[in-house]
Amino acid sequence: MSKTNPGNYFEDFNVGQILRHATPRTVSVGDASLYTALYGSRFAVQSSDAFAQGLGYERSPIDDFLVFHIVFGKTVPDISLNAVANLGYAGCRFLAPVYPGDSLSASSEVIGLKENSNGKTGVVYVRSTGVNQDGITVLDYVRWVMVRKKDPSTPTGHNNVPSLPAALEAASLGDAVPILNKDAFDWDLSGSVHMWDDYEVGETIDHVDGMTVEEAEHQMATRLYQNTAKVHFNQFTEGQGRFGRRLIYGGHVISLARALSFNGLGNAFHVAAINGGRHVAPLFAGNTVFAWSEVIDKAELPGREDVGALRLRMFATKDQPCGELPGKGEEGYDASVILDLDVWVLLPRG
Repeated sequence: MSKTNPGNYFEDFNVGQILRHATPRTVSVGDASLYTALYGSRFAVQSSDAFAQGLGYERSPIDDFLVFHIVFGKTVPDISLNAVANLGYAGCRFLAPVYPGDSLSASSEVIGLKENSNGKTGVVYVRSTGVNQDGITVLDYVRWVMVRKKDPSTPTGHNNVPSLPAALEAASLGDAVPILNKDAFDWDLSGSVHMWDDYEVGETIDHVDGMTVEEAEHQMATRLYQNTAKVHFNQFTEGQGRFGRRLIYGGHVISLARALSFNGLGNAFHVAAINGGRHVAPLFAGNTVFAWSEVIDKAELPGREDVGALRLRMFATKDQPCGELPGKGEEGYDASVILDLDVWVLLPRG
């Protein structure tokens, strides 16, 4: 009997199945520093203990998307080791701050299965949860991923697509953020004077800057998250696949877009939720990523006069500056679009 793990194929999943994932991970300041080195994120709350403590945090929290990637990475060996591609997200809530020294573990429930018409693959829907060492849930989300079948000749009959929320309500989005000492919010040090009050629904923000993806960086990033998916690491197998090369992990694109969004959204210090998202097209090393955001909603939070929520539709493109892109926000995508992400972010109020 083999002692190695070949990963689960589509036939190995059942609706209602619970998967507890290895391996618990203690997050350190080293992880945070490497994350900054990979993406250049400049949000002050996640960069400075002094800045964060002045606002009311215990210390500088771990970047929200680093938390997401670490929890996501734990799910890969059980869910997406044999994936063709990760397809999308819904109902993602960041529920509590994570600090250096916290240990994260993860589990998932299979909530839907749909075999594709080609008979070679199927889509697996899972709800994954990340908890800290005290059992406090810090993150939960739904994702769906296309997974290879072990035996394409045998139909499974799976055709169960779960009902997913189009968006999360803004009322509960402030739970992971302490009441801010607004008098301590230094606009010079944060890098932006624009607060929640300054943004309007329908406004489009071109984040202007671009960042070229290097092979070594995306490999290092994916290892940082202990993400073992073959499509990102194994050129021997992927060289024989449909693209002939390794795919960039979709989360790498998300973090690039988030880091680029600092230019125009410098005070959007906390990602409160991911309402939904699609990896519209693949990204490869050598491509340059650009980003823009459209404000599609804004909301006051009950009992909170310190922060407000903006709902953003955040796009990323490859090798195409966003200021030159026609049809932003349309249902049909320009050929350069690689990411369409619907998120709630929090900003201080004036």
